[in-house]
Amino acid sequence: MNVIIKTQNSKLKTLLLLAIWLLIGVGLRLTNLSAKPPWTDEFSTLVFSLGNSFLPVPLDQPISVDVLLQPLQPQPTSGIQDVWKHLSTESNHPPLYFFLTHLWMRLFPTHEGLVSLWGARSLAAFFGAASIPAIYALTGLAFRSRLVSHLAAAMMAISPYGIFLAQEARHYTLAILWVIASFACLVIASRHIQNNTPIPIKIALSWVVINAIGIATHYFFTLTLCCEALVLLFLAWRQWRRKTREGGRGGAKDIFPHSPTLSLSHSHTPWFRIYAVAVGTFVAALIWLPVFLHNSYGGKLTEWIQGPRTGMAWLNPIFQALAAWITMISLLPVEASQLAVVIVSGLVMLIFFIWAVPILVRGIKVYFKQPQTRLMVQVFAGLVVGAIVLFFIFTYFFGIDLTRGARYNFVYFPAVIVLVGASLAVCWRHPILEKGRWGINGKKAVIIILLMGLASAITVVCNLGYQKYYRPDLFVKLIEQTSHVPVLIATTQKTHVQIGEMMGIAREYKIQNSIQNSKSTSPLFLLAHQDEDASISTVALQNTLKMLPRPFDLWLVNFYAPQPEEVKNCVMQAKSLPFVDGYEYKLYHCGD
Repeated sequence: MNVIIKTQNSKLKTLLLLAIWLLIGVGLRLTNLSAKPPWTDEFSTLVFSLGNSFLPVPLDQPISVDVLLQPLQPQPTSGIQDVWKHLSTESNHPPLYFFLTHLWMRLFPTHEGLVSLWGARSLAAFFGAASIPAIYALTGLAFRSRLVSHLAAAMMAISPYGIFLAQEARHYTLAILWVIASFACLVIASRHIQNNTPIPIKIALSWVVINAIGIATHYFFTLTLCCEALVLLFLAWRQWRRKTREGGRGGAKDIFPHSPTLSLSHSHTPWFRIYAVAVGTFVAALIWLPVFLHNSYGGKLTEWIQGPRTGMAWLNPIFQALAAWITMISLLPVEASQLAVVIVSGLVMLIFFIWAVPILVRGIKVYFKQPQTRLMVQVFAGLVVGAIVLFFIFTYFFGIDLTRGARYNFVYFPAVIVLVGASLAVCWRHPILEKGRWGINGKKAVIIILLMGLASAITVVCNLGYQKYYRPDLFVKLIEQTSHVPVLIATTQKTHVQIGEMMGIAREYKIQNSIQNSKSTSPLFLLAHQDEDASISTVALQNTLKMLPRPFDLWLVNFYAPQPEEVKNCVMQAKSLPFVDGYEYKLYHCGD
């Protein structure tokens, strides 16, 4: 009877503690959720999820704020079929998350006639919060320790990187859930490989379905699958090597059932169903290949991670990758506007990592030395190392710099959190183990690391870390302070990315006029279309300048084309103006 009561109390404490991590995670992810302006990728989510298109936005002519923002207005007649129609022809992403967002955003009222930004971002935030119990379950499955599971869940709740992804209307938090689920299947498969027993057919089928859904959420989920394949190859090689040492003649055939001597008798090994999972996953991936290849926008939308490097630029991927790894655990206000805050934050982070990294590494080594946990350390460490190797192969050998987008690290982020949770558990259980020259024992070290994570989470929530790439709020404020006549904002347009850049500015104008209850004159926008011939944009701007009544101020924003002759009749702003993230601009005063 006492045993039953103790077990029930233990389960109750576990659920209560997990609920605390979940509440902290939800609270952080929903704080200031709509305070930060959306950026171009989020505009893509908003427009396509509504079932709308960027194509109706007029090009090569001056348009008003309302015309530019029309794709952000929900249409009662739009449905899932419209989401797929426009997404498949104008974007390079699979549709699952956009379908879910389409249904989710219907629950929220519009804001000034535009789709609710809070509503769109909240879906990603809730998916991000769901990763907390999901990582708890994955870690428990791998290490069979509630302490490890709780510490991993706590780190997931406060990870600045996780909160950064969860506060954007994008599909990465949903993809992380599929990554965790796929890793769970890998953990089960690894144990069956170790025991040389067949994987349950339910697990094999679930693994295929999870992988298929993951690919339907984000194409880069295939990088997760590649990492898993590398881990499985390592386990196969290790098993073959062990059997070779034992002198077993049939070892290689047991591991590689696709050999010429394959027979039904091999179906009792785990590899038979692992290969079946691989085939099923490959077929699921092939379904999307025609869609991916048919999309003509794909190359244009990924130009920013492609291109040649010269000089010191060859080192950029290394520092970009380091920055992404660090921010999975800690990120202080290194992007604050005050230089003193930036310097102090950088020094504190440097000291913290000099102190924390040896502790975390030592904890992993302890688990590696224990026979019952060695396999899981190898699996998750293999996933992380495999992903890093793949990222650098794509970056340095294929010219596709995946390190430029920190968000792409979602493909192995859960594996990092699992390893950190395992390492912290060692510190917690063996307080004397970690005591050293810093004079801090294991439990205090865990508390300090968690508090640093919480401070880092608040940094992201307050937009002092992982700041938005575009700051239209600051740019609109600058325009209003500088221009006292009608304004034309001109940019060159290649894809809907540039339309999204201008939408950010237009949305800020609309919201500010609403807050101030003002009917002040809003600017006109010119989206000068550009193909290979940049002079086409120049002609469009030239024609527009001729037709507009003077005086007006011309703001060339991210305008990458030769300036027309008409600009010479305007006076360039002499006074230096402040830099604004995402908007490279020049100001011309065009008088009578």
